[in-house]
Amino acid sequence: MTQHILLIVSGGIAAYKSLELVRVLRRKGIAVRAVLTQSARQFVTPLSLGVLTEDHVYGDMFDLKEEREIGHIQLSRQADLIVIAPATANIIAKMANGIADDLATTLLLATDKPVLAVPAMNVRMWHHLATQRNLKRLHADGIHILEPDSGDMACGEYGKGRLPEPEAIAAEIERLLALPAFDPLTGQPDFAPPPSAHLSGRHILVTAGPTHEPIDPVRYIANRSSGKQGFAIAAAAARAGARVTLVSGPVQLSTPAGVDRVDVQTARDMLAAVEAALPADAAIMVAAVADWRAADAAALKIKKDGSGAPRPLALTENPDILATLGHHARRPTLLVGFAAETNDVTAHAQAKLARKGADWIVANDVSGDVMGGETNAVHIVTAAGIESWDAAPKEAVAAKLIEKVADAFASCSD
Repeated sequence: MTQHILLIVSGGIAAYKSLELVRVLRRKGIAVRAVLTQSARQFVTPLSLGVLTEDHVYGDMFDLKEEREIGHIQLSRQADLIVIAPATANIIAKMANGIADDLATTLLLATDKPVLAVPAMNVRMWHHLATQRNLKRLHADGIHILEPDSGDMACGEYGKGRLPEPEAIAAEIERLLALPAFDPLTGQPDFAPPPSAHLSGRHILVTAGPTHEPIDPVRYIANRSSGKQGFAIAAAAARAGARVTLVSGPVQLSTPAGVDRVDVQTARDMLAAVEAALPADAAIMVAAVADWRAADAAALKIKKDGSGAPRPLALTENPDILATLGHHARRPTLLVGFAAETNDVTAHAQAKLARKGADWIVANDVSGDVMGGETNAVHIVTAAGIESWDAAPKEAVAAKLIEKVADAFASCSD
């Protein structure tokens, strides 16, 4: 079955990349219908976009012919996903404040479909407090955001604000289209926790992704964590009715609907954000936190000295976030840690359970493609024993884990 995208192109210099994005999507078998804002028409013509989409290009809110053939309400709901690429600071501000003063923003306000915004703008506009405030509001509203790349800009400046390459945008679109469809009768996704998994009134704290520990302004220590499992758990907890705080290291993932996200870089940043989020009923520590950091990160880029020998890199141990919470004055009632292992998976997890003061350890073998992959096979290690789950999509693992969390709270209250 062909999937359909409604692509809204707003008026930034990066609008020309929308043409290549359409080509990439069409090659993947995804149908595209396009909307051009008036400003975007200064960069891309309806004719060029229409040739590539093989469809009419929309743009005029008050075109009687367009409204008669397909009204803007119908247009906003026929697609499987709405994508704004590029999303300028202007259209982001309008979305965040519910303004509908042209066809594009009216469609966005009228849609009941998932929305992906791909921002592109000057680096100073990206970092402006107003833009960051608007992005946080969109995150809270459940809008998916694919953050811009860093690099040289058309204005001559360098920094964050470049539109990601079309292949990267298409990959995110495919990821969102692959998420489970909603059941039209229940309004719940296929991977939603069952109705018995109620966490209403509970605060669930989740960490996800890697941490980046700077060596110098260019290099850092990190790992291959994608954040997908942690984000799936946060999404499942929110669907179960919990108030969710997601503390995330650097990842290219959209914030799940109903989740309050805090972005961090280093292990020390993550620990501070986790402590600031307390108290919590449950903390699920999924993040792959770097064990070590450079003892003395260089203020300037480290250069070769011509000797052929690398400069010695002194390391120091990072704070252990899980162990800190395990012995914290405001320890969550339920503390769940993750153990990414490559050998003796359950044995290492059992040792970690006692050492860290956790209630459960979710252990998985990451010697394959689990980090960055779409599936996971885990072992739930507790003081009572080991429960092994077969490999399943990470969303399904997340739903099952949240069901187990809800059952734990229910048994405590019985």
